Amino acid sequence: MELVPGTKKPNMVSHDGDDNHHHPIMMVPAGDSNSEIDGIVPAGGSSSTAVVTATVFSSSPSAAPSRYESQKRRDWNTFCQYLRSHRPAPLSLATCSGAHVLEFLRYLDQFGKTKVHNQTCPFFGLLNPPAPCLCPLRQAWGSLDALIGRLRAAFEEHGGKPEANPFGARAVRLYLREVRDFQAKARGVSYDKKKRKRTNLKGSSPAAAAN
Repeated sequence: MELVPGTKKPNMVSHDGDDNHHHPIMMVPAGDSNSEIDGIVPAGGSSSTAVVTATVFSSSPSAAPSRYESQKRRDWNTFCQYLRSHRPAPLSLATCSGAHVLEFLRYLDQFGKTKVHNQTCPFFGLLNPPAPCLCPLRQAWGSLDALIGRLRAAFEEHGGKPEANPFGARAVRLYLREVRDFQAKARGVSYDKKKRKRTNLKGSSPAAAAN
């Protein structure tokens, strides 16, 4: 995919994928500096497509949404814009599938900020590498997992049926699991802290557990 440079370099994290079938788009940072995934704006602009309700949220000066609701609104707008810029033809939420969600996640990877070492890298599996390397930057698993959670909720809030929710598709769950497992190995980190804690408590004596 060819990007049209914006006025400022966006602060994003993301994935390498085949984006040749998308419209050129302009990357612009979301309004909240704490957002995990920034927004995307079609460079040429296109008419909105009717969908489950592909409504783009509009900000209301009288309302003061929570940080979660604000981020969910930005994520939803970003995904709807992505669908409208999709090629060879724009997509609607009614025709969106888990495969399209995976395309979106892979697209975001190109804006990633998390170093994920290749298996051939000498720093593969090291938590604190002693020197820089040429391994790619990716979206962190935690950011993608949280993003999918927000989009899954937004889909149903806009009239989508839970059983037809593309963000809850099995392929998406498997993809997130693969990203988590590979990044844990590549970065030398663990995402199973809660599981280990429960295991430790199970193996301790009743008196110790009570304390």
